[in-house]
Amino acid sequence: MGFRCGIVGLPNVGKSTLFNALSETAAAEAANYPFCTIEPNIGRVAVPDERLQVLAEIAKSARIVPTSLEFVDIAGLVRGASKGEGLGNQFLAHIREVDAIVHVLRCFEDQDVTHVEGGVDPLRDAEIVETELMLADLESLERRVTGLEKRARGGDRESQAQLGVIGPILGALREGRPARSVAGLDEETVRRLQLLTAKPVVYVCNVEEAAAASGNAFSERVAKRAAEEGARAIVVSAAIEAEISRLPAEERGEFLAGLGLADTGLDRVIRAGHDLLRLITFFTAGPKETRAWTIVRGTPAPQAAGVIHGDFERGFIAAETISYADYVACGGEVGAREKGRMRIEGRDYVVQDGDVMLFRFNV
Repeated sequence: MGFRCGIVGLPNVGKSTLFNALSETAAAEAANYPFCTIEPNIGRVAVPDERLQVLAEIAKSARIVPTSLEFVDIAGLVRGASKGEGLGNQFLAHIREVDAIVHVLRCFEDQDVTHVEGGVDPLRDAEIVETELMLADLESLERRVTGLEKRARGGDRESQAQLGVIGPILGALREGRPARSVAGLDEETVRRLQLLTAKPVVYVCNVEEAAAASGNAFSERVAKRAAEEGARAIVVSAAIEAEISRLPAEERGEFLAGLGLADTGLDRVIRAGHDLLRLITFFTAGPKETRAWTIVRGTPAPQAAGVIHGDFERGFIAAETISYADYVACGGEVGAREKGRMRIEGRDYVVQDGDVMLFRFNV
């Protein structure tokens, strides 16, 4: 099960620098000119989770396997992208393939780094990208409506259902609001529409190094906008993150402390992407390995088992389940079993974040 976050924004806002640091590679060229990223670059990154180390020590595991997210570095968008300007067609095609959007906004002044709009204004930049995505969605839905209306008049129930979802979304788009602002619609129907503005968004404010810990006036404006939208905003210095990514792991904590930072901006971005997609983590733990597994919140036990192996889902019998807190408090599986903290859960059980699980199955 793969989950992708697309890193988007105008040219020269720091997308590729952030991506390079995320993936700790130089796969994406970071250069001071628009469109240096022609094809999307994909990096798979581990989701930081302190619980893994704790579980591994208790279970005396030989290795630790974290869960991961994929980040896609997508070419910069400019005004007119919905009409094919710049690399608009490729941008829109690539963004349709991701599950969530990490919108990088330039929140720093630097005369040596050109801005495609001529000056720094993160709210204007956010509106440019959002407007292009809304225009693309509007055009896409308006093309569909004629055919759907014809079939709906003929009594086609699926077309009638789609129109019931498309109508409120079209109304929002025509008013300048994204599809995700429309509440109460059938999620599966919306997903099948593949709308760009239905995807959840987190704003990443790329600030200068001196503002990495506290942000600046630009990032404060973004945070206010995000709060009004019910979205999230994260302050990151892509330049610092790039420097951290080149340091040995044992030196990073001291470097962060010197900057007044508790954790890296990248860790916050990864966790935000994880939360944005409504993902949770369950664990398997034993002498061989302690491993984290990613599922969508609300997943029943058999489907969670299927993430590990299809046979586990097909032959699901039950799940031996211990909460993370109980696993730690009882010193592991044996202690939890002795103290009655291990539960046998069936097909209807909805897996909770932090569950430590052993699946019983028969095929």
